Amino acid sequence: MFSDIYNLIKEFDKIVLARHVGVDPDAMASTMALKDSIKLTFPDKEVYAVGSGSLRFSYFGKLDRVDDMHASLLIVLDTPDKRRIDGVNLEDFSKIIKIDHHPFVEKIGDIEYIDDTASSASELVLKLINETDLIMDKNIAGKLYLGIVSDTNRFMFNNSTGRTLRMVAKLIEDYDLEIDKLYEPLYLRPINEVKLEGYVGLHLSLTENGVAYIKLTKEILDEYQVDAASPGNMINNFNYINEVMVWVFFTEDVKNNNIRVSARSRGPVINTTLSKYNGGGHKYASGARLQKMEESDQVIEDLDLLCKEYKELEGGLNDSQEC
Repeated sequence: MFSDIYNLIKEFDKIVLARHVGVDPDAMASTMALKDSIKLTFPDKEVYAVGSGSLRFSYFGKLDRVDDMHASLLIVLDTPDKRRIDGVNLEDFSKIIKIDHHPFVEKIGDIEYIDDTASSASELVLKLINETDLIMDKNIAGKLYLGIVSDTNRFMFNNSTGRTLRMVAKLIEDYDLEIDKLYEPLYLRPINEVKLEGYVGLHLSLTENGVAYIKLTKEILDEYQVDAASPGNMINNFNYINEVMVWVFFTEDVKNNNIRVSARSRGPVINTTLSKYNGGGHKYASGARLQKMEESDQVIEDLDLLCKEYKELEGGLNDSQEC
């Protein structure tokens, strides 16, 4: 698998890297780290990272605009299905590689490196570099570290395995990573985002069965002078609320003319529910895109039913155990 991916990268003079819409730190980190590694290994190649960016993640590097993608290799990262790929037309490419840690949805590439037990796409890129002649340096190592840290929420999620921690420990030792300095751009926030987080905490609504939700309109974002990516960046901060099983943010994204949905769970599997709304993701961390804010009510209703069924199932299991 790794040699096949490496040989295909070696074969093409022009390579384009893409990832999912609604960029997050792992998607950016894995994309930009792999771009840097390919360019470092093969200086004469044209290597581009495309898609809509966010000023919030500009510290990972600058995205590219490519006028002609024909006769090139496409590498799709951190994306399980075609509809969520940002910034490319699959028909333009001669060959496609997919590198992803989500549960399989559909075949995209000629070569598919999928491992849904991995913590992140960044972990997969790290393994690819370790298993091939692709070159790593301290800059690339730092990006991959941040991608892994972000998608595991500082190793708090159960996608953090012993393998993940061993790989990260070696990365820190081999490249003498200064963790405190790496964390700054990832966790340093403007005061406006802190105030928005306070607004979210004050205005969360809660359904009967434990779904916490908030609808953030353009007017609210404008009031706090933040962009549509900001709420999704803070959703993990609302974990471990006693009364909440699933929490979901609906954010109006005027730039892309849709409603961003970010959802997390402490038990119920939510990705199949979100897949009905132009989304999907991991079992307990998923997203979606809606056309109108009015559609959010149906999402909330579906998630509330999911929580109800989950509690009934868990209650039944506990009763049987007591017997």
